[in-house]
Amino acid sequence: MTSSSVHADAAPEADSHAHHAPQSFWSKYIFSVDHKIIGLQYTLTGIFMAVVGVYMSYVFRMHLANPAAHIPFYGVLSPAAYNSLVTNHGTIMIFWVAMPILLAGLGNYCIPLMIGCDDMVFPRVNRLSFQVFFLSTVLLLVGFMAPGGAFGGAWTSYPPLSAKVEYNLTPHGNVIWLLAVALEIVAFLLGGINFVTTAMNSRAKGMKMFDMPVLVWMIVIATIIFMMSVGPLVAGAVMLLLDQTLGTHFFAAQGGDPVLWQHLFWFFGHPEVYVLLLPELGVVCEIICVFSRKPLFGYKTIVYTTFMVGILSMIVWAHHQFIAGIDPRMASIFSLTTIIISIPVAVIMFAMIATLFKGSIEFKVPMLWAIGLIVEFLLGGVTGIYLGSSALDVYFHDTYFVVAHFHYTLIPLVAFGGFAIFTYYFPKVTGKMLDERLGRIHFWGSAIAFNFIFIPLFFSGLAGEHRRIYDYSGFAELTTPHMQSLRTMATHALLVMIAFQIPFVINVIKSLLKGAPAGANPWKANTLEWTADSPPPHGNWAELPEVYRGPYEYSVPGREQDYWPQNAAN
Repeated sequence: MTSSSVHADAAPEADSHAHHAPQSFWSKYIFSVDHKIIGLQYTLTGIFMAVVGVYMSYVFRMHLANPAAHIPFYGVLSPAAYNSLVTNHGTIMIFWVAMPILLAGLGNYCIPLMIGCDDMVFPRVNRLSFQVFFLSTVLLLVGFMAPGGAFGGAWTSYPPLSAKVEYNLTPHGNVIWLLAVALEIVAFLLGGINFVTTAMNSRAKGMKMFDMPVLVWMIVIATIIFMMSVGPLVAGAVMLLLDQTLGTHFFAAQGGDPVLWQHLFWFFGHPEVYVLLLPELGVVCEIICVFSRKPLFGYKTIVYTTFMVGILSMIVWAHHQFIAGIDPRMASIFSLTTIIISIPVAVIMFAMIATLFKGSIEFKVPMLWAIGLIVEFLLGGVTGIYLGSSALDVYFHDTYFVVAHFHYTLIPLVAFGGFAIFTYYFPKVTGKMLDERLGRIHFWGSAIAFNFIFIPLFFSGLAGEHRRIYDYSGFAELTTPHMQSLRTMATHALLVMIAFQIPFVINVIKSLLKGAPAGANPWKANTLEWTADSPPPHGNWAELPEVYRGPYEYSVPGREQDYWPQNAAN
């Protein structure tokens, strides 16, 4: 059944979408059950945490460039604080920035609008999911005020460092960190139930499965990957909490197995990369079709390939453990699966490039961010091939080569993808257009600075510089002028990238105050969200739309307009 069985199949109910009881400020914006408001709550919380996470990176990078010097807006960084900042920077940027913005915020806002329904299937569960997430956010930040400070045992939380207070020196911070991560997982499990159920059961009348936009497919598949992979991590977190609080020995060297945590963590941790990747690839597909005025190349191939990515993502985790003492024969298998998973990802990338071929390309700001994501992510993917080799990883493991690779994988998703989403959907969310000139300044300044941050780290990693070292004075080969110049270059580039966020902030404020009206469909796109008002009202439409075709009918021969909305009868 393709029409909504939950949200009014019957025509007489259509008028109810336009007439909702008046709402107070608290019920509309704080305790809302509207999917759009909940999506914005996730997004705004993620943006706030991004500021916190970037501030942490500013502090420890300034320290690495100028050891023991006074850091503006902070002071002198101690070894314990360095460990806490590095740990929580990684934790925040993955769990409290990437997940709420790229999955929860985007999915909540877009899924009902893109499939033509008025809200999520379980709106109160949706509200609960954000409330639990917000509680986890507060709890994580409270950890910095706990006696002994915030947890400093790395975002991967490997025992025995994370399990024993005498090692991590944060008697309360380690438990608070673990509980915050656990609550965050619960929040996204609640949200994931809604994403999958809504997409499968509440599509508009006439919308078949393969009429859904690729973005919806990507979010649903990413959600399924998350739900299938997170179980072992939840079990591991319970065991680690018992080790921390009750003195059990699940991960102790005597009587337990410290490497077991690595298996449980990375069985979730590597699929998590694809949980973040897939929604962004979906956004890129939407944007390049709109701004090249072409149908998406290989729509069904992309969908089937995405399922393949999800399956393969479950059997690559142990490439993080090549130096952990695993059987070399198993290492060879995981090296092979790591190479194999690059094939379906490459297929999706080539489909995007083929979509651009001979298109009427318009380089609007969302398009710049989308193409930038493709270019930068490919650099991250290519460097990952080296780390997938068990022989090479013996040398590269835990060096800044891994840090650079990891950031070339995630920053294109979090920053480039996040800004692609923001600039593409800003007109829909606010009803105002952003300034193109300020947007281009923001893009080019950020993109160039990003490369100058992390390219030097590839070279420092090749030279043997390990990460998470507070003081390099004990390593003569790492304190040479050349090595220090690489750290200084990366730090200066970070400052430049932060500075180029000022035009972005100015652009947002200026556009909100006096931006040009956007209209319902400023990009002349086909998908259903662009048929609703900007911003969409509660309920999204006065009458739920009916779908007559797929989402990518651009430049159809014989048609006067170069786009053909899904709900247009002819």
